Amino acid sequence: MTKRRVLSRKLQPVRRLKRRVKAQTVEFVVFGDSHVGYGNSAAIFRNLLPKAVSSGNKRFVIFGGDNTQAGADHGNNANTYYKDFKDTVTSVLGNIPYKASIGNWEASTRPLFTQYLGATSGQMNFPGTQGKVKYVWLDCALGTFAPASIALLRNLDDRYFYIIDFHWPLRVQGITVDSSHVLSAAETSRFFSAIPAKARDKVLAIFTHHGHKFYRKLGNIYPGYAKTKFFVCGCSGDYKCKPNGNMGYYNATLTSSGSGFRVDAYTAH
Repeated sequence: MTKRRVLSRKLQPVRRLKRRVKAQTVEFVVFGDSHVGYGNSAAIFRNLLPKAVSSGNKRFVIFGGDNTQAGADHGNNANTYYKDFKDTVTSVLGNIPYKASIGNWEASTRPLFTQYLGATSGQMNFPGTQGKVKYVWLDCALGTFAPASIALLRNLDDRYFYIIDFHWPLRVQGITVDSSHVLSAAETSRFFSAIPAKARDKVLAIFTHHGHKFYRKLGNIYPGYAKTKFFVCGCSGDYKCKPNGNMGYYNATLTSSGSGFRVDAYTAH
């Protein structure tokens, strides 16, 4: 008679249950065109910013350019406007990190912009993502990308995901922003072409401003960019913004699940 071999409990194969990875969400806020120094913009900004960060658990704030009306009056009041903006941000945000892009109304006051708000372009880890998502801010203050900004795009690495911010909207198909406040087709092509092909699926979202309205396009924004979402957020102050509730900001989320990420953003007032 053949003896049946019985494996001891220790030697028996163990079935491993696959754990479901719980989605994790990082909340953030996007402001654009607060124009502190113009009309009633400072008061509007001081009202909107506390609302934006008091709900949920905001981990990061993006300011997308024309944060101040610094270039008005030949820049004579630029220092006052930057200080007003910075003092409001510091007192309201506390320990919440933030980054500001440069806009056209700040382009003639770059030394003061840098003094108060830091570099005009760069890359950093997006908070709450353990370095898996990078935040990239670019300088296209006068409607063309600075060489340093194009260099940043050319060095995007497909090991990471990206959220990108800059002031002027791209000229994507179907955009409803005033054509005079949108990048040229050539400059739009220059932007998209600079990103290495292997990293294009890793660009989660592009936030832009300058258009004095809110606009979203959630896919196929340009050939080769089927997954990237595109946003315009340009009414966080009194400059060319309608006084009927059009002023506001984006409440946004970055959600991770497994090895992927998703960005969503919705207008708030």
